[in-house]
Amino acid sequence: MILLDDLKKRLEESTDDVAELKDAIAFEKLKQMQEELEHKSTAPDFWQNQELQDKVFNELRPIKEKITKYETLKEAHEDASTFAVLIEEEGEEKELPELESMIDNIEKMAEELRMITLLSGEYDSKNAILTFHAGAGGTEAQDWAEMLYRMYTRYATYHNFKIQVIDYLDGDEAGMKSASILVEGLNAYGLLRGENGVHRLVRISPFDSSGRRHTSFASLEVMPEIDDTIEINIKEEDIKMDVYRASGAGGQHVNKTSSAVRLTHIPTGVVTASQAERSQFQNKEFAMKMLKAKLFQIKEREHLERIEDIKGVQKEIAWGSQIRSYVFMPYTMVKDHRTSYETGNVNAVMDGDLDGFVNAYLKMESKENL
Repeated sequence: MILLDDLKKRLEESTDDVAELKDAIAFEKLKQMQEELEHKSTAPDFWQNQELQDKVFNELRPIKEKITKYETLKEAHEDASTFAVLIEEEGEEKELPELESMIDNIEKMAEELRMITLLSGEYDSKNAILTFHAGAGGTEAQDWAEMLYRMYTRYATYHNFKIQVIDYLDGDEAGMKSASILVEGLNAYGLLRGENGVHRLVRISPFDSSGRRHTSFASLEVMPEIDDTIEINIKEEDIKMDVYRASGAGGQHVNKTSSAVRLTHIPTGVVTASQAERSQFQNKEFAMKMLKAKLFQIKEREHLERIEDIKGVQKEIAWGSQIRSYVFMPYTMVKDHRTSYETGNVNAVMDGDLDGFVNAYLKMESKENL
């Protein structure tokens, strides 16, 4: 039975959340920054300067998102508070489920805004490039890689991100060997960057007629999409280009063409590929964008000044290097080994419910940076 007193208590707690979040996002300062940036767009030469346009709009997007989310949260809280008073005055207890639903939504919005306040990285607002690789283990590992692919595409859809398949290499019998997708949307990289690493699966294999338990590994690499404002100089002679015929699961993932492109950066051994577009030129352009993103990420991580100094080091996709374990048997549990966050609802996680893990990682990172 839903009790009005319980709902009023939750509403009071959310009042504190709304006030704290206003301070956390520096709401008044954001409004001032928005006005200043919008004022720049009124300059006479603004629309003739593409570089200035990109700079202003890239800065404006995350600011406007925070402002809009806070104002929507504040309005929803005011509506719920008014509704609670009316219910109490009129004795309309049949409306309590509606009030509970409103408070559920307020708490969800507050958590989303709280998560955004943790995204302070320089590239957190950018799109994300996700690359999946099956580990050793043949069909079992390739099936697991495809399960991860499905999980993250569902997560992206749940957050209203757009997905573009860049490259997809089928498995020998099932699943896939590797794939790359572009996740487009504000804060896509910031939310997903903590998912970078090796993922471990424990289950009864559907490919084992003896019904034995198997452990499989697959890796996920997460990179920000690099735009033209970030310079990465790559020598033409350092790139090897191969052209091959695209492949996909019966045309399900990509267009069947003969224009797929694979680029290898010879000094580091870093490889990127694209088969999403119909023309070889477009695929080369996309593969080059991915290559720049990979080299830039390595350069940032290693604090190096020259691309030539980068050493291509890839962690083995195997036992001991996993960031998270997904256990289907003998019990059900998904546990992150960095944050210790866990849940027993494996099915929900595999359907893209990753907010708990994303949240836990961002909070841990925030504490470490204090």
